[in-house]
Amino acid sequence: MTQESCFDAQAAIGPLENPFVLVVEDDISVSGMLVMALRFLGFEVYSVATGNEAIEAVRERRPDVVLLDGMLPDLDGTEVCRRLRVARDYTPVLFLSARTTVEDKCHALAMGGDDYVTKPFDIFEVGARIRALVRRAQGPGMVRGADRGAAAVSSSSRLRVAGIELNHDTREAWLHGEPVPLSATEFDLLSVLMRNAGQVITKAQILDTVWKHDFQGESGVVETYVYYLRRKLGDSGRSLIRTVRGVGYMVHADTAEAEN
Repeated sequence: MTQESCFDAQAAIGPLENPFVLVVEDDISVSGMLVMALRFLGFEVYSVATGNEAIEAVRERRPDVVLLDGMLPDLDGTEVCRRLRVARDYTPVLFLSARTTVEDKCHALAMGGDDYVTKPFDIFEVGARIRALVRRAQGPGMVRGADRGAAAVSSSSRLRVAGIELNHDTREAWLHGEPVPLSATEFDLLSVLMRNAGQVITKAQILDTVWKHDFQGESGVVETYVYYLRRKLGDSGRSLIRTVRGVGYMVHADTAEAEN
């Protein structure tokens, strides 16, 4: 994506407030460049150099997004993300790493990461992805073009489907009363499927609703996140999230209800 197209896309969806980004990077030159460039792009920025500092800064400063290096002097970036999720902190995490293998990317996402960009990077793409995460964290609504399902009440703060419950105010999830730690992207994907319970949602609709305008990643990202959701929900038999081959996914609405 060119610089011009990034700016055009941002203009088309309207301006966002100045999101607060926590930069976690131990290389002083890279950190300084990121801070300067992100401020130029309209972000508020604070930087730290270690994993332990990052965990403390997330707790005390409450950033909108964490821009997290994969390799830090004290903790691996994936361990930082894992500890945040264990502590039930679901601040969106964008990994910025020199590790480029598919295994590294999948591991980072499995630990609760929401997006992954490899070094060297384009700062305009990083900025676009940060804004996409901020929008995503605000919570998705109904899929465009889909009819309202049995459980769909767009103003509801709680949603229940087949033993799964979501609280959109606190962004917490439970399965049969037990808490389920979800990343921001996992929560939004599950919310889209539940709000459209009883309907098949195509991969294109999921990308458009969850990843929105700024997605430039791999085409298999939807399948990857559905796999993560099934694993966390104990859905090895695929009875909760069903694959409609060649089309997309659906959650049955047989036991669905929404609360205000």
